[in-house]
Amino acid sequence: FFKSVSLIVLLGGCHMELLCLFPFRLKFPSDLDELRELAEMLKFYKREHHGYVLLLFCSAYLYKQSFAIPGSSFLNLLAGAIFGPWEGLLLACLLTTSGSTFCFLLSKAFGKQHVVQMFPDKVALLQRKVEENRSSLFFFLLFLRFFPMTPNWFLNITCPVLNIPMPIFFSSVFIGLIPYNFICVRTGSILSEISSMDDMFSWGTLAQLLAIAIAALVPGALIKRYSKTHLKVDGLESNGTSPAEVNQDRKRR
Repeated sequence: FFKSVSLIVLLGGCHMELLCLFPFRLKFPSDLDELRELAEMLKFYKREHHGYVLLLFCSAYLYKQSFAIPGSSFLNLLAGAIFGPWEGLLLACLLTTSGSTFCFLLSKAFGKQHVVQMFPDKVALLQRKVEENRSSLFFFLLFLRFFPMTPNWFLNITCPVLNIPMPIFFSSVFIGLIPYNFICVRTGSILSEISSMDDMFSWGTLAQLLAIAIAALVPGALIKRYSKTHLKVDGLESNGTSPAEVNQDRKRR
């Protein structure tokens, strides 16, 4: 249901002119073919209606991120395809952080008791690790974002229970997800520019792929090296998060 929800319904109250711009039903992309089709259409409208397309994209992204609905990775790809690598990266970082913060606030206001009841063992383990790493709390949260042994959506709803200060939560999400957002946005930008095999092996494309590889490896290696000497993360691997849950979390980001 959530994957096929109409973006027009989502934004119907924002501005009536959006209904004129998009007189047909839109849906969140669920595969690369749908992503390409949607990107081409929105790029066409963006030429004369940049503000409306931006409003549409931001509202859809915040909707997904705030309620931990799977598919935000496709929106990161879409950001790169529509807005380009740098504007798309800035948007993805700001929207990911804002959406996670909204999720944090929703959990704090309505869900703390339910989170503890539904995930008592996981919450207890995280609570213990947070207390053990209280002196390096920011870097501990960065470690969890770089290496999602605990899914991001679960961190978003659990941090209020763990009494994580909002500034630390906000900054750890913003910085911790930059590499992931960079990879997705750059990939979306590359996919939108490639129309043949010759384009794939151009120097520009190869340079972007190299940048993606560096963004994927270097930050993770640095924070992992730091964690070995400054953080206590033993036992997080056994917090009940299976590889399937981790893979699902990558789609939820």
